[in-house]
Amino acid sequence: MYFTFAWRYFKAKKSANAINIIAWVTVGVIAFATCCQVLVLSVFNGFEGLVKSLYASFYTDLKVIPAKGKTITFSAAQLMQIKQQPFVQHYSLIAEEKALLQNAAADESQTVVTLKGVDENYGEVCGVPSKTSKGKFNIGTVDEPGIVLGSGIQYAIGVEFNPAFEMNKLTAIVPKKNSTSIDPLQSLSEGNVLPTGVFSIQQDFDNKYAITNIGFVKQLLGLDSNEFSALEIKLTPHADVTMAKEKLTALLGTNYQVQTLYQQNMSLYNTMKLERWFIFAVLTLVLVVSAFTMVSALTMLVLEKQKDINVLQSMGANRSTVLKIFLSEGLLLGGIGAAAGITMAAILCILQVKFKLIKMGGGSFLIDYYPVQLVATDFLLVAVTAMVIAFAASWFPARRASAQPFELR
Repeated sequence: MYFTFAWRYFKAKKSANAINIIAWVTVGVIAFATCCQVLVLSVFNGFEGLVKSLYASFYTDLKVIPAKGKTITFSAAQLMQIKQQPFVQHYSLIAEEKALLQNAAADESQTVVTLKGVDENYGEVCGVPSKTSKGKFNIGTVDEPGIVLGSGIQYAIGVEFNPAFEMNKLTAIVPKKNSTSIDPLQSLSEGNVLPTGVFSIQQDFDNKYAITNIGFVKQLLGLDSNEFSALEIKLTPHADVTMAKEKLTALLGTNYQVQTLYQQNMSLYNTMKLERWFIFAVLTLVLVVSAFTMVSALTMLVLEKQKDINVLQSMGANRSTVLKIFLSEGLLLGGIGAAAGITMAAILCILQVKFKLIKMGGGSFLIDYYPVQLVATDFLLVAVTAMVIAFAASWFPARRASAQPFELR
């Protein structure tokens, strides 16, 4: 009943055209604000999905690292227990350390890298091999190690992949484990590796990592046969990550720390969430501004409908009824605006997904268009926000209408 009155008041011709104009301006501002909110949230969803997919190419579902120190030990029995877990699809052992990588063939060019030694199962737990852009993903053997460089490292030390020329070996220099020598040179270990490929994923990885044979890295570091830096695990499809983490933690004990994909990139995900909510808050301010035009429209409507209010009161309508009618009017304005804005945003997002209409400038990113992803909860969040603001904005004019003294002339 209340919305019936509200709808009649909304579409009825007013004595002053300014009331109609202000009402439609209110609807337009709400539509614009909600459209912007949905568009921005959808673009954030698209970029978030893209970044997560890139990071998921390098990081694994679960990673076991030492609770203290830089290395952990895995016995054959422990590895067998891990392999027998129903949620474990593959695992790979890792030996990792900071290293100085030198290229004597390029005027002694050098750069600091994270030298990551991996075993033959590494390609089963992550997507790095599929991101190899030059050469092949070949880590070689302990005696003849190969190294796959991040694209940023390749340029930093001047490695060229030209089939017409023989590839020159690089020198990797790492600190020895538990070295007590007072001579700095005696505390370092070095070995030669042959560049076999280049991977390109994301700048954070491309400028930092060089991947080689785990046996070679362990030999340089002086690690024991059962000593490693980490264990990376790929879970079976549809496995419960939280449950898998809890079971592995209980199985391995307190000397081991099990991290999920989110925990391996906690700072990244937290930053993305913070940026998302900050932008949403800024756009919500546009809705708050539209509330002022709604207050004006409803206040003028109350003045316009004074006689109607008196008639309703003479027919038995109490103050609560009048209050609800004008609250419904405010919610109607907000609902029409929100529905129009959300519909426009959905149409624009669908067109962007299908036709890639809006391009990104620069051409240096992995894609040349703005990615978007529609999420149902975003639509619900924007709609609820718009209705809450509409309710708050219509409260004062509705209270004024309900407090109007009853008089008939």
